[in-house]
Amino acid sequence: MALAQEDIDLIQEMIAKAFTEKPEASQANVRYELELRERIVRVEEELKHQRELMLEGFKQMEKRFEQIDKRFEQMEKRFEQIDKRFEQIDRRFEVMTACIDRFMVWSFATTLTVGGIVIAVIKYLP
Repeated sequence: MALAQEDIDLIQEMIAKAFTEKPEASQANVRYELELRERIVRVEEELKHQRELMLEGFKQMEKRFEQIDKRFEQMEKRFEQIDKRFEQIDRRFEVMTACIDRFMVWSFATTLTVGGIVIAVIKYLP
């Protein structure tokens, strides 16, 4: 069974085609792996960027909490000042109340004395 020249040419074409296709398949795998590596590198860079953004956000939150603590301290100082003012007003009211009490006692005593003198004068005068 001898092969015809056409058959030999067909076999050679098939072999050539098989050899040429195989490197393309391996090149496709290499390209796919390179694309995967590039994607992985991009994802890692993006994750690194996200981590940096998160750390920056945490730093800003810490600064904000410090500002809130300072405001609370200022509010405490203001409340202490208000307490002192109320204490001063309370002392003034105590002093005024004591003065008013003394005034009432003196005025009552004066009124009774003057009333007694008036009654005595009316009674002893003809």
